[in-house]
Amino acid sequence: MRTNLALRPFLAITAGLAAAFGLTTSTGHGAGTINISGSSTVYPITDAAIEGFQKTSEGRGVQFSLQETGSSAGLRQFCNGNIPLANASRPISAKELKRCAKNGINFIELPIAFDAITVVVNPANSAVSTMTISELSRLWSKKSQGKVITWNQVNLDYPSTKISLCGPGKNSGTYDVFNKTVNGSKRNSRTDYFASEDDNKLVNCVAEDKSALAYFGYSYYKNNANRLKAVKIVNAEGNAVAPSVESVQSEDYQPLSRPLFLYINDKQLRSKKQFRQFISYYLRNISKLVRQNNYIALPDSTYRLVDSKLYRHILGTSYAGNLPVGMTIGQAIDRSFDQHKTDQHKTKGNQ
Repeated sequence: MRTNLALRPFLAITAGLAAAFGLTTSTGHGAGTINISGSSTVYPITDAAIEGFQKTSEGRGVQFSLQETGSSAGLRQFCNGNIPLANASRPISAKELKRCAKNGINFIELPIAFDAITVVVNPANSAVSTMTISELSRLWSKKSQGKVITWNQVNLDYPSTKISLCGPGKNSGTYDVFNKTVNGSKRNSRTDYFASEDDNKLVNCVAEDKSALAYFGYSYYKNNANRLKAVKIVNAEGNAVAPSVESVQSEDYQPLSRPLFLYINDKQLRSKKQFRQFISYYLRNISKLVRQNNYIALPDSTYRLVDSKLYRHILGTSYAGNLPVGMTIGQAIDRSFDQHKTDQHKTKGNQ
């Protein structure tokens, strides 16, 4: 397995040690560098938010470092107090909750969009258009390593040609959700494939190889639809459904749909004006940012609840450290905003 950890700064950090801190002093325009890290899936939305904010009078001169390290690496940095904002394509885990509590990190969990984990093949692959979850498991589970290497080992109707696999690395939230959904455990995955936290490399992996298959967030498929073919996934009702905004909103694309999150350090939000202004800009424009970047927006009424959750400083997670499988938009909304009704979601470290 080849793993590439993509660290793409949006703007250069002004000092060599600046990446170790969430907000650092800077010589430019009295601004600090706001360091953000985490999910490559959420990266384009936050990237667009930064670009828009820097065009405003409040954001002019504010420096950012935006890195796509994967959700796990980003949340690790976040719970260590090294960054004020983490992008995540899955809810925070029990291990990460303990780390945040140990380090006194109180946080706000905001759902910002929905996603369809999309399985893709090369457009020249005419044989593969639909797959079941069982077939995906036959291909991707740990016990398949070194054994399932041709297409007809997945389905007898497929050709006997070799399969080239491409997928996220172990620090990816997409990796966690896919393997929990398909293989029953987020660590039940073969490792003999090309792995990267940079989804653009996974796009190229499939686009340049007629025998390849990969999985990643819907936006990366949508933005490269002329170079990729999305595989329809058979849902629990037996229907083969292609990933799309409509199929996720209608809750037909199952079980590979999931919510996307921002995790915000509450202390930094309260004490750092520029960070607070950026988050305010992000949420004011969230629906537009999500749609412009080919993600699946939540209902406008839900975004008003997201605003309320931020400004009321509702702390902690709605998921209790668990990784839900096949969550629909309706279920995610209900889960995320039960916090308005109870304080039981809070961990000891967040009370």
